[in-house]
Amino acid sequence: MLYIMRHGKTDWNARYKLQGRTDIPLNDEGRRMAEAAREQYAGIHFDICYCSPLCRARETAEIFLKGSGVPIEYDERLREMCFGIYEGCENVFQKPDLPIYTFFKDPARYKGVEGGETFAELFARTGAFLREKVEPALAAGKDVLIVGHGAMNSSIVCQIRSLPIERFWDAGIENCRLMLLK
Repeated sequence: MLYIMRHGKTDWNARYKLQGRTDIPLNDEGRRMAEAAREQYAGIHFDICYCSPLCRARETAEIFLKGSGVPIEYDERLREMCFGIYEGCENVFQKPDLPIYTFFKDPARYKGVEGGETFAELFARTGAFLREKVEPALAAGKDVLIVGHGAMNSSIVCQIRSLPIERFWDAGIENCRLMLLK
């Protein structure tokens, strides 16, 4: 089985600030969310957890898996998408004049931003991760958990479910909600 989870809330989530690669820690609510998820999903078995090295994902995985003995392997390819000069920008959903607005509202037309990553780059790195780490683990009969981020997780969902880029946000990946992918 393959599961995916997005990190718990951060202060930037609460302020609708675009985090991307900026390494923002969980806030108290985010830590409570991870603890609640640990209780809610206690009956689900995992053999391995692959996790983004960014602190909000790391802390979520550590809290969620506390006491389980499940190994956590950090992989740079699971970092959140880089939003370049727009990282830290607040309320991008309300700013249609910004190029980053297209990323959320019309992903098929998104071309990337200065200093940021494109969908092609995101899909290349997460696709390589899936081929090199996840597929062999699943073939060996292991139950895999990926703990990451909204856009990065959505790229994995799209690849696993063969969704077009127009449906990039369809999964609606909520903080600390476990999603079964296969």
